[in-house]
Amino acid sequence: MLCAKKGGWVISTQFTLVPGKAGEPFIAPHLKSIRPFLGKGDFQPGSWGHSLVDQLQPADLTIEKVAYSAFYQTRMEFSLRKAGIDTLLVCGIVTNGGVASTVRSAHVRDFDTTVLSDGCAAFSETTHNSAVADLSTVGKVMTCAQAQAMIEAA
Repeated sequence: MLCAKKGGWVISTQFTLVPGKAGEPFIAPHLKSIRPFLGKGDFQPGSWGHSLVDQLQPADLTIEKVAYSAFYQTRMEFSLRKAGIDTLLVCGIVTNGGVASTVRSAHVRDFDTTVLSDGCAAFSETTHNSAVADLSTVGKVMTCAQAQAMIEAA
């Protein structure tokens, strides 16, 4: 991957439903109300839905997250600071959920943050586009091709 060849890191933040006794996941009430289909085995550590997509493998760092933001109750900020990382190119799902929460959390922690607009997705194009426009107020927005050109030029 180009980013790794230029000294960058690939950090995978994996939404995790922590399995309790008998494997039933701990799910926040607000999440259960908007995603009633979530259940046993979903987003369980080590499961297929919990893995980083093949095209981005291997990750240099993996962070399990239990909420929308990759910073909430995780080792994300600690790990980034120890690695000397102050610039983030953010992609993922859901643009108006995990991506937006992570970008805003990064912003208040003074990380230089860029949203990769075509590297994110939401449940509708309208929602995605609105989220990207909103996030442009707290960070930069560019396409994956623009990010690749920027990295190549560095």
